[in-house]
Parts: sequence; structure tokens; C-alpha cells
Amino acid sequence: MSVDVHRRLAELGFQLPCVSPPKGVYAPAVCSGRYVYVSGQVPMVDGELAAVGKVGAEVSVERARELSGQCGLAALAAVDAVIGLDAVVRVVKVVGYVSSAEGFTDQSRVVDGASDLFVAVFGDAGRHARSAVGVGVLPLGAPVEIEVLVEVTG
Repeated sequence: MSVDVHRRLAELGFQLPCVSPPKGVYAPAVCSGRYVYVSGQVPMVDGELAAVGKVGAEVSVERARELSGQCGLAALAAVDAVIGLDAVVRVVKVVGYVSSAEGFTDQSRVVDGASDLFVAVFGDAGRHARSAVGVGVLPLGAPVEIEVLVEVTG
């Protein structure tokens, strides 16, 4: 990839967070062959959840979208810790889980926060396949969780 990812993040005003320690028996990210599989990331700040609640009730769509972008940054931090962001060839797949209030149907708008981040950072290589899924509850009461698959140089 020709983009200096760390410089691009700085230009956009973003800083990678520290990788949050797992809350269970799993790794934040695993490299296998030419892919890095990033575990679901919830919006953590300094080891604490940035918000709790259901989107469409306690959490607005706009706030959830911001939190989705924060999850995307956490995913990039996990990739960076495993192999380095300069090895990323493209973002392949994003799955977003949105803790949704009864009748809430704007999950895609929430997950756009992470998708927009990846496109802003990687350009066309940040465009990806995606699923946006509404769920009843997420770990720790998080409003959003994002998991990512990236292709890296071999």
C-alpha cells in the first residue's frame, strides 16, 4: 500500500488507541496467511466502555456512529499490534453489531462510522464487503461492536 497509514491517521486527526486487553479467552487479532482477523471491538476509552445502552433509546444514531468509528480505530490498533498497518493491502470485510431498541432499523447508518473511517484512511482499498446486524444486547452493554477482516502483504 502506498499510503503511510500512520501519517494519514494523523492528517485526519485520529490517534490509535492502546489495544484493549481481551475480556475473555481470545486474541484481539490473529494473522493467518494473508489475512488478519480482528475480534469484535467495542468502544473503549482508557479501558472503560465509552457508552452503554441501546441505539434508538439511550444512545442516538449520531453518537453510535461516532462510537462505531472508535471501534474501527480499535480494530486498526489491533492490526497494527499484530503486523503493522503498513502491511494492509485492503479492508476486506466489516461486520457491525448494533444493540438496537425495539423497532430500530438504522443499523447501517451506525456502522457507516467504521466504514467511513476505513475509506478515509485507505481510500479505495478501504471499501469493503459489510454486514450491519441489529442485536438485543452486546458484551458489557456496549451499543456497537465492530469486527474486521483485512488482507495484508504476504
